[in-house]
Amino acid sequence: MNHTTTIRAELDTYMKTNGLNITRLGRTAGLNAGTVSTLVNGNRTFSVDQLDRITAVMGHPRGHFYKQYIQEYLTDITPNWRRVRPFLYNCAELDKLDCIQQMADLLMDNLVYSVLLFNVAEDFFKDGKHAAAAILYESVAISERKQYSEQLALCQYRLFTINIGDDQNQNFEAACHFHPFVERLDEIDQLDALKDLANVYRSLRQWGKVDKTVQKMRNKAKIQYSLDHRQHKRKKKDLHKKASRPMFVYIAYADLLCASVCEAQGDYKQALQHTYAYADLSWVKETDEDTQHWIKLFQHWAQVNIYVNKLLSGDVSVLSDYVEYICAPPDKSEKKLVTELLNIMMAANRYQIDVDDVLQRFETEIDSITQHQPSADMYEHGFKYLLDVLSKSFTINHEAFFIRCVRLFESFHDFADDQTYLDFESLVREGQKEKLFYY
Repeated sequence: MNHTTTIRAELDTYMKTNGLNITRLGRTAGLNAGTVSTLVNGNRTFSVDQLDRITAVMGHPRGHFYKQYIQEYLTDITPNWRRVRPFLYNCAELDKLDCIQQMADLLMDNLVYSVLLFNVAEDFFKDGKHAAAAILYESVAISERKQYSEQLALCQYRLFTINIGDDQNQNFEAACHFHPFVERLDEIDQLDALKDLANVYRSLRQWGKVDKTVQKMRNKAKIQYSLDHRQHKRKKKDLHKKASRPMFVYIAYADLLCASVCEAQGDYKQALQHTYAYADLSWVKETDEDTQHWIKLFQHWAQVNIYVNKLLSGDVSVLSDYVEYICAPPDKSEKKLVTELLNIMMAANRYQIDVDDVLQRFETEIDSITQHQPSADMYEHGFKYLLDVLSKSFTINHEAFFIRCVRLFESFHDFADDQTYLDFESLVREGQKEKLFYY
């Protein structure tokens, strides 16, 4: 909306049109008559709260005048932070991201506002207003791009966290961009940053990067854990920053991820050694409730993974225990059951194990899974995801994924509609240009 009059001029017109004097306007807006008088006469600058009250009286939605407010009151050489700060919070609440961006652009050249904007961004981040927070983090990062500062690193960490989603290509780019900033964070934030990076690399199946990242995390966590338990602890330790999880968790989680790396590489014996490591947490000194919660979680994860790694290493003796474990939980999901049965079949095929009795035991569940009647809606969603993966596979230059997707599509092409088939052929042609596949 292009405004040709000022907020005061529009208010004056409204008052004349509706026969309002200052006293009635103040009473309706919940403002002191003297305050309204100074606002109307231009002797006082609107606060954002006063603007919201006046806006409501005039029958406009909250935020109606915000763009004008920026131009008329917040574009001084040195903008008044007492007005800017509440304005930013209101904009975030109303999802007026363009106004937040406009204010950030006005302030970013002055480093005085860097810390102030960062603190507001942190509040937005904690409140889940990630889009608003990202604008401010980006602005602070740009203003400090030549500074080797912890605040710059924290901005990059928050942006990395915000940008992680379902798009694996975007996740990879976010991880690559953030990785150089990890060492600039303080020791505690580094642990969470490395954990988050490792999880992203794991989802991308970048096993070499997972291994390097968790090795760093483990080493740093061990040092920190040792410092925390020195005989002569620092005074007022409770004032120091605490990690998001108990310190031992980072050490144990490193072993869990190392086991995942070994499993992905088919080295189940080495995976088993890492699993034993996070199963035995007797070295943990803490005894509080949170510690016990995490220890029980790791023991639970270790139990099933010990069965799986032993079985896939050729130890048939654990098969019956694994089967009993599969049967035990009453709320077992179908997806998890399929994974567990696949583990058994992988071992059976690899080591020529007779598992007919196991399959008979789960005959009802297997029949239920295999006899699901596929719906048109299911195919529609399935093709959508398949074409999305197909597209991303050549974007990240992943030949194996591309070929798998093509073969999977061919297996179900009879169920594809004309548009889906055209989209598929277009992607295959693009894949041919990238020399990923010859079709």
